[in-house]
Amino acid sequence: MSSTPRTRTPALTTAPWAVAPRPVDDPVSARLLREYLVDVADRWYELYEERSSTPEEIDRHLAEMPSDDLAPPHGVFLVAHHAGELAGCAGVRLLEEGGAAELKRMFVRPDKRGLGGAGVLLAAAEAAARELGAGRMVLETRLDLTEARALYARHGYVDVPPFCEGPYSEVWLGKELGDPLGTPLAD
Repeated sequence: MSSTPRTRTPALTTAPWAVAPRPVDDPVSARLLREYLVDVADRWYELYEERSSTPEEIDRHLAEMPSDDLAPPHGVFLVAHHAGELAGCAGVRLLEEGGAAELKRMFVRPDKRGLGGAGVLLAAAEAAARELGAGRMVLETRLDLTEARALYARHGYVDVPPFCEGPYSEVWLGKELGDPLGTPLAD
């Protein structure tokens, strides 16, 4: 029997929200990844340099932080729609050690925020992580992303020791995942 993780991440529909896997190199995925990066970069630049990002900076950051690891067989990229309109994304990738998956590029478009989509996307990402064989989900974020940190806390994420380094890594969170029926996984 192969030890390759399963990669048949199912679509999740919670009317009017729908979340489904999409190739990370698809034009729609690329559009969402760029919007995500502009959103978080602008917040950082406005906080620390009192300006917005430039298209050249976004291009450079996209090149420096590729998302090609959010693809099968060890990752997945999820795209959300709200009432049929493109609304957000999230990526999941397996880490090499510890049976964990990492949440990456979690984003809801500004005009779709406050409609419950972040929780739907997070649930879909957790389901995808379980499908990939992970027993826990981890993520890193910044202190200034207070809404994201509040979302993760509401969904059971707690502080964990740093598992990666980066210029924007300030907070590390994790959550033990249960099986699809909600039963905690054994250690």
